Parts: sequence; structure tokens; C-alpha cells
Amino acid sequence: MTVYFENNSYKYETEAVMKLFCPLESFEFVFDGKCDEAGDHVLVSVTDRLTVSARLGGKTGHMEEPLCDESDRELALCRMLYRVMSEITGVSPEWGCLTGIRPVKKVNALINEGCSQDEVYERLCKKYFISRRKSDLSYLTAVTQTPMLKSLDPKSFSLYIGIPFCPTRCSYCSFVSHSIRSRGATVLIPQYVEMLCREITELGEMLKGKNTYCDTIYIGGGTPTSLSAEQIEKIMKTAEKSIDISHIREYTVEAGRADSITEDKLIAIRDNGATRISINPQTMQDSVLRAIGRQHTAAQFEECFNLARRLGFDNINTDTIAGLPTDTYEGFKDTIDRLIALAPESITVHTLTVKRSAELFKSAESFREGYLTDDSVSRMVNYAFDALTENGLMPYYLYRQKNTVGNLENVGYARAGKESLYNIYIMEEAQNILACGASGSTKLIDHSTGKITRFFNYKYPYEYISRYDKMMGYKPELEKFLAQL
Repeated sequence: MTVYFENNSYKYETEAVMKLFCPLESFEFVFDGKCDEAGDHVLVSVTDRLTVSARLGGKTGHMEEPLCDESDRELALCRMLYRVMSEITGVSPEWGCLTGIRPVKKVNALINEGCSQDEVYERLCKKYFISRRKSDLSYLTAVTQTPMLKSLDPKSFSLYIGIPFCPTRCSYCSFVSHSIRSRGATVLIPQYVEMLCREITELGEMLKGKNTYCDTIYIGGGTPTSLSAEQIEKIMKTAEKSIDISHIREYTVEAGRADSITEDKLIAIRDNGATRISINPQTMQDSVLRAIGRQHTAAQFEECFNLARRLGFDNINTDTIAGLPTDTYEGFKDTIDRLIALAPESITVHTLTVKRSAELFKSAESFREGYLTDDSVSRMVNYAFDALTENGLMPYYLYRQKNTVGNLENVGYARAGKESLYNIYIMEEAQNILACGASGSTKLIDHSTGKITRFFNYKYPYEYISRYDKMMGYKPELEKFLAQL
């Protein structure tokens, strides 16, 4: 489909709105060129008026509005485009034309203005056409996380340590991770662990004498338990030796998949300071687990969960995904009900994201086509909200991604007092994040201006190892920032 722009270049938001209605479509963008009205197209025009017209599958739509201030034009055109495409397709996404990753930030701003829950909905609906359900979800999330945001010391930081390895690659996954069964993994993993420990050690040296301290630690992946118990312990001991962790309020390790978890690994995680772990089935349906390439069963997940309980872990998160291939509403409902019965302290409900680099979407054309029109995924997400809140787990962090099925969301639910501080702070961009490891993203926040400076580590482990010194070229700027705290 061709998208034409006349006297404007609002490509980013225009494409984001179009993806709500045509998620698998490829777009060609033409600026100030003649519009071919015969084929499928969209025209976004700024003249003496604002104009949006579209043709899709033989159906057409058109809308005009008076010219507004330049600062308001992009949103005004996106609102018009949303209404035109909704009319043509008969689809009205519940998030409306709100395309940002962090909708709770907008709600927090409205609450700070003194808006009630009803007023928040009225403002969001009027501006973005958001549904009442999604507005209330955002509001409840904002209210739940408020005490944690108020407790944040702006001089503190969270430490992220990345482990980009997995037992096998799930069919839906697009993250940069290496299978431990791949050729060369036996050589690559020890090299990676050594280099990661070097980065943690050097970060610790940089932090000495600085007016900052470590508030939370998050070891994620990939699947950190792809490593051996000895390797996990080495990384955690390096962090403890290099960085003062006496003030930390939360220490999370993603224990991950049941086919990577052993008792000795859990003991190593427990004995080296972790206060929170995540054990992630994604689904409790064995047929779905097979469909996505998971090498474990729901029963094995339960065994791992119960083992963690016996070993003394009292803050366990479980992840699930709504919309996995071959899953059904009834299957997902059963997954949520079984997880609730296990009584974890938190349950994170993700929605499947359509990533073109994932194996599933490269090979399963029949799955991709027509799948996104199924309303069962929306029913899954809504059931999770109703069931989890009824059982005392409240939404505490929320984010959205591009190309998510149904334009839906990812939500973390937790029992009171068990909310993940790290998840809240990184999602609301409220705290400095110092990241070590491949794909690590360091975020430095100037709290006086709100400006965020980012530094990115190389994505791939072999690149991280071989080009480490070049990657660390941002060290002087990082050290300068830390010295100013």
C-alpha cells in the first residue's frame, strides 16, 4: 500500500496508526508526489485544510478538518486517519490512536493534575478514542505503582545483567539469543561469561566514590539458567564483589524455562542474594508448548515451581503469553486458572507480538493471515485481567509493542508488596539503568530536564566479546554523568 504525504512528513505516527488496521501490510511512502487514487492508498494532506483519504479493498473514506496550529497537526491527522480507517475496516482498536509504548506515563501526568478515574477516561477518550477498559487498566496500573515511584531516590540506579542464551529458540521469539545446543556454544558461553564479569568489574571501579548506589539488580535474558550453576554463581559473586549491593531492595533472576532449571542452579541463585525469580511456562497447554518449540511440559513447570518453593523462594513471578499459535480462549483460560492455583506472587501476561524475524512468521503464512482478525486474543487478555484482579493480583506495570496481536498490551500483575521495582522503574523511565552484557541498554536520566541518554552494547555475544574495547568507547561520557550526581 502506498501512503502519500502532501506538505507534511508525519511518517512515523501515520505508519503506527496504519499498522493498527493493516499489521502485516508493507507500506511505500511518497512525499509530495501525485496520488494514484486507483489503487489501495492513503493520502495525508496539509493545505488550507487537513485532509485524510483512503482506499482499501474497494472501500473508500474521506475526512476534512480546518487547519489547526502546527503543534497539533500530527495528532489531528492521526485522529482523522484512525476514524477513516475504522470506518473502512469496521475495526476499532481498544487503545484508539494512542500508539506509544508507555500509556501509563500519560495517566500519571493526568493524575498529577488532579484528575479522577472518570476524568482520566474522558480526557483519553476525547483525545485518543481509547476504550473505557483500557483507560481503567492504565489508571489502576498508575495507582498501584505510585508508592513505588514515590519511594525512588533519583540518585540510585538499577543494574541489568544480560544472558543472551536459551536452551532452544521458541518459534515466536525475535530476541537476540543463542541456543546452547548450537555449534560453538560450548566455546562461546565461557568466553561470554568471562567478558561479562570483566564489564561488571570495570563498572564497579567506575562507581567507586560516586554519589550513587545500586537499588535493584535484574539478571535477564535470554534464559540465565541456560548457564551452569557454577557460571551463574561466578556472575553473581562478581556483581557482589564489584558493586556495593548492601542497599538493594530487589534482586531478580529470570530462572526461565523448566528445561533449563535444576536444583543446583536454584540454590546458586538463592545463596547469592536473589530475592525474586521468574519461572515462565508461557502456557500450561502441552500441545501449545510443542507448537512453539518448548522442550518441556506443564507438569515439569509445576515441578520446578514447587521445587523453588521448597528451596525458600517467596517471591516468584510466572510469565504467560496470550495468542500463542494453536492456543484457544479455553486453553488460555485454563492456563491462567492453573497459575492462580499455584499462588505465585506475580503473573505477567504478555500478548504475542508479530515479529517478522521470528521463525513462526517466516514460515507460517497461513497463521499470519487471518490470525490478527480473531477476537479470541482480546478475550484472553480481558479474562486475565478479570481473574487476576479478583484473586488479589493488581496491574502494576504495563507496556505496549509494535505489531502486537490486536494492538493489545503486556501487563504485570502482583500481590500487594510484591511488585517488581525494576519493572516499574524501567518502564516509566524513572531511574538510571546501568546495563552489562550483550544487548544491554544503559539509560541515564537528567531529572532536571527529563532528557534520557542511552548507550547500547553490541547485540550478539560474539560481537560483544570480539569488539568489547570499541564498545566501551562510551565510558568517559558515562563516568562524567556519574560524577555529576
